[in-house]
Amino acid sequence: MNKILLGKSDLSVSEIALGCMRMNALDNEAAVNVLESANESGINFYDHADIYGKGESEKTFAKALKNSSLKREDILLQSKAGIRQGFYDFSKDHLLTSVEGILKRLETDYLDVLLLHRPDALVEPEQVAEVFTKLHQAGKVKHFGVSNHSPYQIELLEQYIDQDIIANQLQFSVMHTGMIDAGIHVNTKDPLSIDHDRAILDYCRLNNITIQPWSPVQGENGVFLNNPEYKEINEVLTKIGETHNVNNEAASIAWLLRHPAKMQVILGTMNPERIKTYAAASDVKLSREEWYEIYRVAGNKVP
Repeated sequence: MNKILLGKSDLSVSEIALGCMRMNALDNEAAVNVLESANESGINFYDHADIYGKGESEKTFAKALKNSSLKREDILLQSKAGIRQGFYDFSKDHLLTSVEGILKRLETDYLDVLLLHRPDALVEPEQVAEVFTKLHQAGKVKHFGVSNHSPYQIELLEQYIDQDIIANQLQFSVMHTGMIDAGIHVNTKDPLSIDHDRAILDYCRLNNITIQPWSPVQGENGVFLNNPEYKEINEVLTKIGETHNVNNEAASIAWLLRHPAKMQVILGTMNPERIKTYAAASDVKLSREEWYEIYRVAGNKVP
């Protein structure tokens, strides 16, 4: 498994991480198996959020970690906070309470990374700055980032905080390519030239913020892999995968990793065999021709 540095930090992270949103559905034995499989595949980074399984996913993870061969000091834990039932909340009281709950459920003294989970329209960056400083000085959070934030939302935060924003978790897959489309169609009248993300891809590259693609195998109608509604893209992924001795699933992740932004893909599967299959993508380097072929067959026009 290849490693990258996460943003401006000194964290050496696996370029494929495991997202633990669905872990609450597993019993302890199955959860331990997931962690062991991820570890064997070279994954050292685990992504959580306080709302996953209403907190149960973090509890299941903590119990599985204790019953596995992994040690806390050998892995990196990231969690997210800021979403509440029906609204977003980056207030000082909510974020501090949320982090205390996360630490308790994960049975750990610290998080390696805390992300603000989707933008809060009522954000008061002065309060966020106070929270980050308090958590950092107490040793409860080492690094900070955001999820689904635009360039100017990040700029607003950075006017007040003392810490670096090292990651931005954004939806990105072969079948969800808005970050790519707008850049390719600049200065055209094509509808894809509309920049819904405000050049977030280029902004993150310029500012050394690692993009963490989430839902990396999702399309408009659910998972696109091995889905008959996505026949053409699966055929080309299978064809290109075979040339690299991997299947279409690994090829879809290799497509994301081929981008020079050096992203860290967040897997959502709780299937141990699939974790190993996806992890094989780290050893694949697609050619420029292969990358663009996948992009075109996914339904994208290249001028």
